[in-house]
Amino acid sequence: MVHFPPISQLRALDAAARHLSFTKAADELNVSQSAVSHQIKHLEDLWGLKLFIRLTRKLELTPEGRALATVARTFFNSLTATLEELKAEQNHQILRIQMLPSVAVKWLVPRLQGFRDIHPDIDVWISTREDENIGFRSGRLDAAIHLGDAAGDDLMAWPLMQEYEFPVARPRFLEERGMPQTPADLCKYPLLLRSGDIGAPQWQDWFEDAGVPEATYGPALRAGMRFPDSNMALQAAFEGQGITLTRSAPVWDDLVSGRLVRLFKIHRPFKSKICLVCPKQRAGQPAFIAFREWLQDISKISQAAFDAAELQ
Repeated sequence: MVHFPPISQLRALDAAARHLSFTKAADELNVSQSAVSHQIKHLEDLWGLKLFIRLTRKLELTPEGRALATVARTFFNSLTATLEELKAEQNHQILRIQMLPSVAVKWLVPRLQGFRDIHPDIDVWISTREDENIGFRSGRLDAAIHLGDAAGDDLMAWPLMQEYEFPVARPRFLEERGMPQTPADLCKYPLLLRSGDIGAPQWQDWFEDAGVPEATYGPALRAGMRFPDSNMALQAAFEGQGITLTRSAPVWDDLVSGRLVRLFKIHRPFKSKICLVCPKQRAGQPAFIAFREWLQDISKISQAAFDAAELQ
C-alpha cells in the first residue's frame, strides 16, 4: 500500500528538485535549511527510495527522485490551475474555445480585445491542443473554430469565412531574388512545403489551376524544407527563407501592412470554410451567444475584404 506524505514534504521535494539546493528551497518555502533536509529524509524513509545524491557543494536527483519530483510538480501545477479556474468562474463567465493555431494567432487574437471591450465579464480561454470531440464530451470546451462543417446530431455549426489560397513571400526576399513573372517561375524559388497535413493548401492544386504542367512543378515539390503547420511555414517566409502557400485569414493583416506580398491573382477558394461549432446543449448559453454574434460580425468584415481583394 502506498503511503502518502504530508503536503509540506511534497512541496519540499518539488522546490529542492527545481533548485537542486536545500538552502534555496528553504528560502522559497520560508523555512530553515535543516527543515527541508529533514522533510526529504522523511520522504526517503517513507518510500524506501533515495531521492537525492548529496555532494559537497550541490545536490543531484536520483532517477527515482527525478520521477517523483515530476509527479509532484504536475500535481502542484494542476492544483494551481484548477483553483485559479474555479476562482475565476466565481466572478466571470468562462468561454473555452478550441481553434486552429494559425487562425488563433494571426486572426482572432489581434481582434479579441474588441470582444472584451464589449463584454468585460466574459473571459475567452483559447486552446489549440485540446481534441474538440473529447473536450465537448468532457465539458472542457464550449465551442470550436475549425475548417469544415462538423454539424451533426449533437453539434450546431455556423459558417464564418470562405478563404482563398495563394503564395506569399517577404518583400525583401523578392527584392533579393527578383519578382517571378509567371506562376511557373515559382518553381525556380525555394518553396516552403507542408508535411503530413492534407487539410493545408496544396501546391500541386494551385499550380494546376495556374496552368503549370506537372513536369514543371513536380521536381520543385519533391525537395525543400517541410513544416508541420502553417505558423512554422509562415515564420520561415517572414525570415526570407522562401515562398509559402497559405490561406487568407492567417496572413491578411500582414498583407495589409506590407510584411508579406501576395504573388499572382489565381482565383482559388480554399476547399473548407472556417466554421464555428458548438454542442447543441450549449448553443443557448448567453456567453456563447454573445461571442458567436461578435464573431459573425468581425467575420463579415474580413470576408468582405477577402472577396474585394479577389475582384481587384
